[in-house]
Amino acid sequence: MSLPDNYPLRAGGVDDYPMKVGSMLLTLVDPHKGFESAYNRWYERDHYIAGCLIGPYNFAGSRWVATREMKDLRWGRGGVAEPIDAGSYVAIYWIQAGHHGDWDKWALDQVGWLYSNGRGFSERSHVHTVTFDYVASAYRDPDPVPVELALDHHYDAIVGVWLDGRDGVDAAALHERIAGPLAELLDGSSIEIASGWTPRPEFRNSRDSAPMSLGTPGGQENRLCQLFFVSGDVREALPRFRSYTDRLDADGLADTLLVAPFLRTDVGTDRYVDEIW
Repeated sequence: MSLPDNYPLRAGGVDDYPMKVGSMLLTLVDPHKGFESAYNRWYERDHYIAGCLIGPYNFAGSRWVATREMKDLRWGRGGVAEPIDAGSYVAIYWIQAGHHGDWDKWALDQVGWLYSNGRGFSERSHVHTVTFDYVASAYRDPDPVPVELALDHHYDAIVGVWLDGRDGVDAAALHERIAGPLAELLDGSSIEIASGWTPRPEFRNSRDSAPMSLGTPGGQENRLCQLFFVSGDVREALPRFRSYTDRLDADGLADTLLVAPFLRTDVGTDRYVDEIW
């Protein structure tokens, strides 16, 4: 096998390699009360794998949990989690650039097959399940963990920030407009990656092709969903996020719909299932 002349045979930068993320599935869900452990085990031991990870071009995934403490630390104007403390578990998946259509066709067929074969889970409610196109990332460090590896790097926490750009700007333009505040947020912090995403057209309104309600719509062209990857105690980083969103509001750049911290799940265990309410 021959490699391209420009292929990095030694250490390369964050953009030097051909594997790129192009889209994301984000699914924010609440188990029904009394079914917390059953849901956690079903999702982790069956659906996470059979419903997502074995799909074509789905090259990474991870799960995160909002305990009651994490939910109480949220803020925003609403429109994503309704009420604002809805959504206990979020699962995130990376899909290879250029192959969203391949993955999406498989996913629709697979979910239908799983449910028709008794492998669904009725005792849960989707709060915000959306597919997004990748916009761009900003990094704290000059030689960072690339966003393509972020789900495998075992960060301690993530913070999701959902913004609606003002003045009719789309998500890509909003990402450029907020470059200054974003750099200040990252500089000297425990926040290593700020990844930006915008809802795919089919999720700007509620999508009807799933076997259940998928929760709130993804948003319009001005919606920017940011996923921040955090090392260490996420509680200590939240004042920085508050200053960041306050500045976006004061500068007339964006409305903050939701800021939500999540902890990494302890895979293979029921840790946190008794802490989400």
